[in-house]
Formats: sequence, C-alpha cells, structure tokens
Amino acid sequence: MAKGYWVSVYRTINDPAKVAAYDALAGPAVRDAGGRLLSRGSRVEAYDAGIAERTILIEFDSFEQAVAARESAAYQEALAVLGDGVERDFRIVEGLG
Repeated sequence: MAKGYWVSVYRTINDPAKVAAYDALAGPAVRDAGGRLLSRGSRVEAYDAGIAERTILIEFDSFEQAVAARESAAYQEALAVLGDGVERDFRIVEGLG
C-alpha cells in the first residue's frame, strides 16, 4: 500500500502566536491519527519558484489515512486556532507503491 504524505509550505507567517497554538493542537492530532513528523522547520534550499519559509513533511501509512487525519475533528480544531495566522500551500500526496 502506498504511503500518504502531508506537505505544507508556509508562504508567510502573519501571527507566530497562532502558529504556536496550532502546533500545540496539531502535533497530538497528527500523532493520534498515525502521522509521523519527518521534517518541520528544517533547512530548506528553494529553487525555481520555491519558497524557503517553514516546510513540514508528515508521513502516514496510507493516502487514505492522511486524508482522514486532515478531516479529523482534532485537526479541524487546530486549523480553527491557526485561522489567518499563516498563508500556506498544503497538499496530501500519495507515495509510490
């Protein structure tokens, strides 16, 4: 079964306090849903039209598990706290077989 990945690239951080509050809720929500944090705020080299702001990579055992985690009540609560605190590009990507 192909793994699922959350890839989130922050274009701008408007409110660091909202990001901190989001992190406090999102971390447990992701772990409880089976997600494994692979990278958060690590070094980034951006090329072409890439953005070198904060980048997050989370792995799940399947694409479906990744989608379910995003839709979970716990993660929705984290998103509500984040609100307009950031502008980001968030994707769920299916890994290769």
